[in-house]
Amino acid sequence: MMAGLLALVVVLCLINIGWGQEAPYRIHTLFSVECQNYFDWQTVGLVHSFRKSGQPGPITRLLSCTDEEKKSYRGMDLAPTFEVPSMSRHPRTGDWYPAINKPAGVVHWLKHSKDAQNVDWVVILDADMIIRGPILPWEIGAEKGRPVAAYYGYLVGCDNILAKLHTKNPELCDKVGGLLAMHIDDLRALAPMWLSKTEEVREDTAHWSTNITGDIYGKGWISEMYGYSFGAAEVGLRHKINDNLMIYPGYIPREGVEPILMHYGLPFSVGNWSFSKLEHHEDDIVYDCGRLFPEPPFPREVKAMEPDKHKLRGLFLNLECINTLNQGLIIQHTAFGCPKPKWSKYLSFLKSKHFAELTLPKGLTPKSLQIMETHVQEHINEDKPANLPTKITKIHTLFSTECSTYFDWQTVGLMHSFGLSGQPGNITRLLSCTEEDLKKYKGHDLAPTHYVPSMSRHPLTGDWYPAINKPAAVLHWLNHVKTDAEFIVILDADMIMRGPITPWEFKAAKGKPVSTPYDYLIGCDNELAKLHTSHPEACDKVGGVIIMHIDDLRKFALLWLHKTEEVRADTAHYGKNITGDIYETGWISEMYGYSFGAAELKLQHVISREIMIYPGYAPEPGVKYRVFHYGLDFGVGNWSFDKANWRDVDLVNNCWAKFPDPPETLEADRTNEETYQRDLLSIECGKTLNEALQSHHERRRCGDLRISSRVPPPPDMEIVDEVKFERSDNRSEKVVDPLLPSESSQTFLDFRFWMIFLWASSVLGFGVVMMVILRGKRQKKRGKKSRSVSSRGEFKENLGNR
Repeated sequence: MMAGLLALVVVLCLINIGWGQEAPYRIHTLFSVECQNYFDWQTVGLVHSFRKSGQPGPITRLLSCTDEEKKSYRGMDLAPTFEVPSMSRHPRTGDWYPAINKPAGVVHWLKHSKDAQNVDWVVILDADMIIRGPILPWEIGAEKGRPVAAYYGYLVGCDNILAKLHTKNPELCDKVGGLLAMHIDDLRALAPMWLSKTEEVREDTAHWSTNITGDIYGKGWISEMYGYSFGAAEVGLRHKINDNLMIYPGYIPREGVEPILMHYGLPFSVGNWSFSKLEHHEDDIVYDCGRLFPEPPFPREVKAMEPDKHKLRGLFLNLECINTLNQGLIIQHTAFGCPKPKWSKYLSFLKSKHFAELTLPKGLTPKSLQIMETHVQEHINEDKPANLPTKITKIHTLFSTECSTYFDWQTVGLMHSFGLSGQPGNITRLLSCTEEDLKKYKGHDLAPTHYVPSMSRHPLTGDWYPAINKPAAVLHWLNHVKTDAEFIVILDADMIMRGPITPWEFKAAKGKPVSTPYDYLIGCDNELAKLHTSHPEACDKVGGVIIMHIDDLRKFALLWLHKTEEVRADTAHYGKNITGDIYETGWISEMYGYSFGAAELKLQHVISREIMIYPGYAPEPGVKYRVFHYGLDFGVGNWSFDKANWRDVDLVNNCWAKFPDPPETLEADRTNEETYQRDLLSIECGKTLNEALQSHHERRRCGDLRISSRVPPPPDMEIVDEVKFERSDNRSEKVVDPLLPSESSQTFLDFRFWMIFLWASSVLGFGVVMMVILRGKRQKKRGKKSRSVSSRGEFKENLGNR
């Protein structure tokens, strides 16, 4: 009774709390198949994983069949289906090429399906895939005009004569496929061109050779893939290319990457066990009750055979792929009414809680969201072809922090925005900490990190100046890390990225770094520059965002550090009239260290006012700023934000902690267009910081009740704790803690009710049991036989009453 009651309480609590939130946009998942057993078992696996993964929105199978095939087809009920006329045999050329059904099916769906009229985003997958977690276009970085796709590096035709023959924009050809996530408007523009370019490449038999297409069979089998890439180039779509979201079983995922999609297009193995989809081309396993694919080893066996933890991750993915396929088959066989299969250790494992836990939906990690380097600027200017690089330009982004909760919440904000920005290359946090700080530091997993000895307390002078850690950390990274990046982008932690910052767009070059204006560095124009650099005329008033060639940075970094020490030691020239520092404490010595060090090498900066803006400043009309620098306080109406107020507040380690929500855009000041745009940017910055914290808490798997811990507010923020006020009608009104969201408060009250109910039921049940025992003991005074019969009768009667 108690077990059943507990289960009921848990179910009711889950209903109250809710498993997830509704997607903010309408999303639809598509995949294309034909009327074959081969695609039927793939369909079962994909649809099963779709349901397990928590992917929002509907899924539709685009089923391409001839009339003759449909007469004997058994799998019409395997998935939500939209029937598409088969183009396997081309109606005009007679060419047999089933892969063309994919773009043809999408075109037909867009034209004839009502679902296509009621969607914002579309995810297109292949049938031979397993979904491991939600694929949300807006979270993986897709934008209207910028779809996200997986990397297909073997599409060498994008770089040679093939692209020049089949698209007027060969420079826009992206080597992508597999996973496609795009806005419905982009798909409408692309789909007809995808189909026509597939036909065009398929007919170009003169250029099917491996050296031109990368197709190892040289048979034009990947014409549809080129059709997609050339079609996208033709309509001007540039992809954000992600090589981390999708993985082929058999490959080892990169460290820190959690793939959310498996593509089992290639054979893979675990020990002596192996699987290849091609061996099951004619397999009717979906309709053969009780039959599964050959069972792989159990996880504990694999763990014993492979000591390397990285290789072990790859092997576990192989197991997850085949086990998910087999679990899908079991469920499908049950749906068909097949007899219950005989018990086996393997079946028991697939139905176990352990396997369910192993295959819970996977969330995105910061590294999973990293976009690959691209080599063409975002917007192509045909009048200025010289701006385009002639080869792939690798970029690495750096930012410097210290071991404190103040920098931790800034790190969360910057990392979240980096993942959404489309910034090419990787990012590294330069973390400066003392050994004592590291012992108690909790934020090691917040970002890819390079650890740096702290110079906050200068080892020679004893001067306390944490800002010196920035040049010291960059120098340490250069001396200890091998990088193949050609350009380095250096940011501050208190920044939010809004778009990519690339050397080709902002015209950075070797000897010509790019930065943003810091006009208050008046020391470049007076005696300060003459004292601290031999080339005062080369002093640029810059900072904030830096784009610099790696060779320049290697020469410059040590000077940056030395000049920072030099200016910091020059206390005689701390005055505001000399430095522009309103505090006159030498706090901006590091900024001068940068400008004087660059001047010493005669590095003349390209100074751009279109990269960075401070929230609270009025934007220039038409400028798409790439970075918010929230170093100054800003506000909208009665709401304001000042990072300094949150210096000692632990927003990262306290579940569901966040900043006060900024106003909605409707509350922006519409007095004039300038103030309106200013307020919109301020609101965007505040919202992005809170969205970053929300995502961070979700990744940390904070409890759904959102009451795991209480966050102390900034000292100047007045809050009312949970107290009771007397109303005029003598009833008390409860004021709920404002740090606890209202929906969470209600959920907490519902949950408390069920816990009280559970406690009361437990007490009642215990009382009934004790009464039964006591009544049984009283019967012992009777004869042995009578006592035995009577006790059994009483016990049965009491059981019946319960």
